[in-house]
Amino acid sequence: MHNSDSIVIIPTYNEKENIEKIIRAVFALKKSFHILVIDDGSPDGTAAIVRSLIAMEFSGSLHLLERSGKLGLGTAYIAGFKWALEHDYDYVFEMDADFSHDPNDLERLYAACHDEGFDVAIGSRYIEGVNVVNWPIGRVLMSYFASKYVRAVTGFLVNDTTAGFVCYKRRVLKTIELDKIRFKGYGFQIEMKYTAYKIGFKIKEVSVIFVNRKEGTSKMSGGIFGEAFFGVMRLRWDGWTRKYPKIIED
Repeated sequence: MHNSDSIVIIPTYNEKENIEKIIRAVFALKKSFHILVIDDGSPDGTAAIVRSLIAMEFSGSLHLLERSGKLGLGTAYIAGFKWALEHDYDYVFEMDADFSHDPNDLERLYAACHDEGFDVAIGSRYIEGVNVVNWPIGRVLMSYFASKYVRAVTGFLVNDTTAGFVCYKRRVLKTIELDKIRFKGYGFQIEMKYTAYKIGFKIKEVSVIFVNRKEGTSKMSGGIFGEAFFGVMRLRWDGWTRKYPKIIED
C-alpha cells in the first residue's frame, strides 16, 4: 500500500539536465506525491538517472516505465494513466520535466480536485491574460489561438485546451475509454479535456505561469500543432455523433 493518493506522470526524452532536479522538487513539496517517469528510450541516459535515484533514495515513491523509442506524448500518458489506475492512485497528474510547469502548482491543482470537488483541474496559461515567460512570440500566438480555435469550433469553454499541466481524478480516467483516444501530440491534450467535458465531468482552470525551459531541447514542432488543428474538426463531429460513456464511480 503506497503512502500517497497522487501520482505525477512525467514523460521524458533526453531530459538528463532536468530529470533529477524536477524529481527532487516534487518530493520536496509539503504534500506527498509519487512520480512515474515514462522514458522513450532517451539516448542521453535519462532513464539511467531515474533508475539510480530509485535504487539509492526513492524506492516506492519513484517509478519508471521504459519504452523502446519515441512513441508520442499521448501514448506515453495513456500508458501512465493505465499504470496509475492499476496501482490505485486517486489523483493523476500530467507534468513536463523541464520546469515549464512549476512543481509548487501541483498542490493548487490537487486542492481544486480534492478540496473543491472538481474532476479535472487544468493549469491554465490564458485565464488571466497570457501567463507565458520566455517563449518565442510565434509559439505563444500559435498556442493561444489554438485554444481560441478549439472554443470556436467545439463550444468547449476552456481557455487553455492544449495545456499539459493537469490533474485528473481517478474516476475520470476509469470512465474515459483510453484506448479510443486517437491523438498523440497537442491533439491528445485537447481530446482528453473535451472528452471529459462531453461525459459531464466538472472542470476547473487554475491560473499558472508557464516558463520556457532553461535546459535541454524543446520537443515541440509544427506537426504537433497541425494534428491539433485538423483533429478539432473530428472532435466536433464526435460531439454530435458519438455516444459517450456514463461516469464510472469507484
